[in-house]
Amino acid sequence: MSIRVLNLTKEYNQQRAVNQISLAVQPGEIVGFLGPNGAGKSTTMKIATGYLQPTAGTVEVNGFDVRTHSMDVRRSVGYLPEHNPLYLDLYVKEYLRFAGSLHGLHGSELNTRIADMIELIGLGREQHKQIGQLSKGYRQRVGLAQALLHNPPVLILDEPTTGLDPNQLAEIRQVIREAGRNKTVLFSTHIMQEVEAICDRVVIINRGQIVADSSLSALRSASASTGIVVVAEFEHDLTNPDLLASIAGVERVDLLGNGQYRITANPATDLRAAIFRLAADQNLTLVGLRQQENSLEGIFKELTK
Repeated sequence: MSIRVLNLTKEYNQQRAVNQISLAVQPGEIVGFLGPNGAGKSTTMKIATGYLQPTAGTVEVNGFDVRTHSMDVRRSVGYLPEHNPLYLDLYVKEYLRFAGSLHGLHGSELNTRIADMIELIGLGREQHKQIGQLSKGYRQRVGLAQALLHNPPVLILDEPTTGLDPNQLAEIRQVIREAGRNKTVLFSTHIMQEVEAICDRVVIINRGQIVADSSLSALRSASASTGIVVVAEFEHDLTNPDLLASIAGVERVDLLGNGQYRITANPATDLRAAIFRLAADQNLTLVGLRQQENSLEGIFKELTK
């Protein structure tokens, strides 16, 4: 397996940022690494790249232990940190040439790889500019280009789509998907649509511990088994919203405004039929009724609250 984490712990003085976590990412797999700020995502990624040493546990990347074969790990990884470190006074091609030389690329091989990355990442119109002249989105592209430049088997990307506009997002998603066909990709993000569009699997970490590790479909199925959510829209706000709470099996009612209510019930409840009957019995005008899919955002909030 390309990334193997076993009982990893990282402490900063008295604070335990990562607490005995274990996970594995296989070749050709794209895994989204999610969690609130301070949950331990960036710390785990920095350890996997050799940037930080673990307090305890084992991390292997491409078969190399980060403690004993740190340089082999770094040769195997393309890394884009959360805070993209760039030399702002260098030109785009100049920076990529410098980054490639650090990985032992020279001459025609380096020139070919730079040209390929500029085309792949969409830097053609910006390639002759200084990095300091670029927008935040294009700086992210430069960072992603350097991560891919030496054609590493493993990509570790910490919030790679920060600062991209919607068009750029679609392009970079495609780049990550293409890279994931023959590489191992672990990336973190706060954009749930990114995970749903790109990932094969999701790992969610909270307060230094993994609280979920499964495919998106399995995660949704597990969430659905714990409850059902329906949004009911009436012609007007109800004078007595407790009527909805009185339905057998209903656990929670939230007023959304403009006559809309979000109703959460246990999965055994035939909630939509019960709401129809209630509306008929109480002479209420029901203008809309839809069951909400278990969104990744909702699951994330539930697991990390």
